[in-house]
Amino acid sequence: MTAKASGETVDLPGFFADLVRCETRLYNALNDRLRELHGIVTSQFEALRHLRDHPGSRVADLAAEFAIGIGAASKTVDRLEKKGWAVRQPNPSDRRSSLLALTDDGSRLVDAAEKTFTDGVADLIGGALDSSSVSAVAQALSTLRSVLERDQIGTPAG
Repeated sequence: MTAKASGETVDLPGFFADLVRCETRLYNALNDRLRELHGIVTSQFEALRHLRDHPGSRVADLAAEFAIGIGAASKTVDRLEKKGWAVRQPNPSDRRSSLLALTDDGSRLVDAAEKTFTDGVADLIGGALDSSSVSAVAQALSTLRSVLERDQIGTPAG
């Protein structure tokens, strides 16, 4: 299957394969750096960063942000709690849910890991693409993500 864009033919299955393989390799490379320097993996860093940047989030908010099921998000929080990096607190407006917060250790960890993550992304992407290519890819992926999220495509059912 191909698509035409601006007179060019694009191999969409090839584009999809490249997109997924790049994401996997970037994620794995960042995993290695974060694990080596901070003892965490990329998914833990992303969850900690989300909790830092969105105080009072719920498990459902994590699930929505990362397009994962509620059960997977809850297990992620369980692991963060077990490590002493996050806590569940009572939600004063809904006793059926909890509000999530970072502990002091979690805050220190995510702040320390931020530079490793940011430098890693810059090395991996900036080392392969010039700034105009990065801008074009970033804009295209932002648009694609917005459409997928708007239309609730790929949202887990539970």
